Amino acid sequence: MKFGKFASHLKEMRGYIGVAFVLFLAAIFIGSSNPAFTNFLDSQMEGLKNLVQTIDSTANPAITMMIIIFLNNAIKCIFVMYLGVFFGIIPIAFLIINGMLIGYLLDVISRNPEMPSVLEMVLKGLLPHGIIEIPAIIIACAYGMKFGSLAWRGTGSFLFQRSRLLGIGAEFGFFAERTVAMMIALIVSLLIASIIESTVTVWLISL
Repeated sequence: MKFGKFASHLKEMRGYIGVAFVLFLAAIFIGSSNPAFTNFLDSQMEGLKNLVQTIDSTANPAITMMIIIFLNNAIKCIFVMYLGVFFGIIPIAFLIINGMLIGYLLDVISRNPEMPSVLEMVLKGLLPHGIIEIPAIIIACAYGMKFGSLAWRGTGSFLFQRSRLLGIGAEFGFFAERTVAMMIALIVSLLIASIIESTVTVWLISL
């Protein structure tokens, strides 16, 4: 896909991207302020802690971290994009869980006087790689939500107005074709983000 068409298609997706962004922000707020999810989020944080310990025990932690972060994010982004066809449930859940984890982590930091300030952690530990990684995740989920929307419309047409099925099928095929270029762009972006996170972010946090 040429850059002009790529940019135009991305512009057409701005509604879904906007909804995904709002969901992500709302999830950050919920994770930072609602104690009802503490046990669930603690279990998720424990899993991340164990992963970090495993990485630190390897011969080359920086390279291992880069590879694991990249593969984890790339695989998950591809999954949420295309498994969104199951009525958009998976990308929405992915956005909410990841947003809540960030919110919860920031809340834990804010309540611990021995840790750096929230602003410092955001600037050093999240922003350098997150400025690329977070938009990539949001865009992938937005595309998954679009697939979900097409699935809902297709189901509705099958049940109530089958004459529209052919048109929705063509739209689905056109959209699926356009996701290939986006998938490649997201993978490249996540590779760059993983390099930054395993080098620049680690260095900034250690200062």
